[in-house]
Amino acid sequence: MDIKEIMKNLPHRYPFLLVDRVLEIDSSHVKAIKNVTINEKFFVGHFPGEPVMPGVLIVEAMAQAGGLIAFNEQEGKNSENVLVYFMAIDNVKFRKPVTPGDTLELHVEVLKKKKNVWRMKGVAKVSDDVACEAEFMAMIKEKQ
Repeated sequence: MDIKEIMKNLPHRYPFLLVDRVLEIDSSHVKAIKNVTINEKFFVGHFPGEPVMPGVLIVEAMAQAGGLIAFNEQEGKNSENVLVYFMAIDNVKFRKPVTPGDTLELHVEVLKKKKNVWRMKGVAKVSDDVACEAEFMAMIKEKQ
């Protein structure tokens, strides 16, 4: 999936669209990429002179990648009519700082799906080193 296809599925836009490319996707997992550049707005204040990507945005990037699985499973439904909402975030661990120039590899797998609720596990890596991992729950819901 290139950025045009991602934007057709995810409702996020700059500066909150945090998935640049999808390398693999099916009903149980996704492998996606976020290219981290110094041009990101958050680097202005986090931290000047020693830029580090905020951990919450790494978790958000994993969640957006996971949301693509949910959108991909919408068989016959228009993804423009639904949103994926965070329900819970558990067992978050930050292992390594992510800095400008890094390529963040997002690996998300579905642990459980029940109706419109998904439980997933995400791992974000930089050069095969784990930068962050988390479990999260999300719900797909039609827009009102």
